[in-house]
Amino acid sequence: MAVYTEVDDDELEAFLATYDIGELRSYKGIAEGVENSNFLLHTTAGTYLLTLYEKRVAPDDLPFFLGLMNHVASKGIACPVPIRDRKGEMLGTLAGRPAAIVSFLEGLSVRKPQPKHCAELGAGLARFHLAGADFPLRRANALTVSGWRPLFEASRARADEVSRGLAAELADQLSALETSWPHDLPQGVIHADLFPDNVFFIGEKLSGVIDFYFACNDALAYDLAICLNAWCFEHDGSFNITKARALTQAYNHVRPLDAAELAALPLLARGSAMRFLLTRLYDWLHHPPGALVKPKNPLEYLKRLRFHRSLSSPAAYGLD
Repeated sequence: MAVYTEVDDDELEAFLATYDIGELRSYKGIAEGVENSNFLLHTTAGTYLLTLYEKRVAPDDLPFFLGLMNHVASKGIACPVPIRDRKGEMLGTLAGRPAAIVSFLEGLSVRKPQPKHCAELGAGLARFHLAGADFPLRRANALTVSGWRPLFEASRARADEVSRGLAAELADQLSALETSWPHDLPQGVIHADLFPDNVFFIGEKLSGVIDFYFACNDALAYDLAICLNAWCFEHDGSFNITKARALTQAYNHVRPLDAAELAALPLLARGSAMRFLLTRLYDWLHHPPGALVKPKNPLEYLKRLRFHRSLSSPAAYGLD
């Protein structure tokens, strides 16, 4: 369960007294999220999510994350909305941690996405990019190409423990990405972590997105490339072109990709695979004994990196 900081009952009631969300009826820790402590609150006014931000989240980034949620929600994007306290603040302190309360989002994440889910995601991602176009705050992407080499160097010496020859292969691929990475594509606010567990559906209709804590400014098409990796590969490692076509065409219908974005999509997908491979590799090799969260297998993304490396045209993703 993703609860790293316990909350005293009296402390919680005192914290909630600064909000106009009714009286507390019950609360419980919930499993969603691996970075922060999350609690489901039931009050006389409704249901809410309380998040305590742990040490891996920089407090200086919280106004960006919470402000972005508030901004895109005002533009019609379904997502949790930060609740302001009686002083108008979206962020407070509870149990020695920065804390926020957000509205509860209805829906379920899907374990086996189908093409219709991918189409809903593509259109929703494009609408999110358009909604964030005039968001005034900025946050650099710490996990873009310039941040990959430090991750790699922190894992290089032990990478072959995971797979023989992995260190050499990653060194070659990283050098190639650093040399060819595009820096002149259309930029904006991206979610940067839109995996299936961060997207909710009611039936086959997208009901909202959550977990904005990797959101940042970067190439918009890079966000689409992340989704190709997260949504369009099957459990056996095969690439599902039908899902990719549904995702990319739905995105392109709402926010048409320009020629440079189309041409760069295979490279962006390689970079996305490298980013998640390296973060998973680091977590795999530096996993502390007794940790609550089991690290994910980095080799899943090695297969995806190799797949994208073999491509040269966006037609492989269902786009001309």
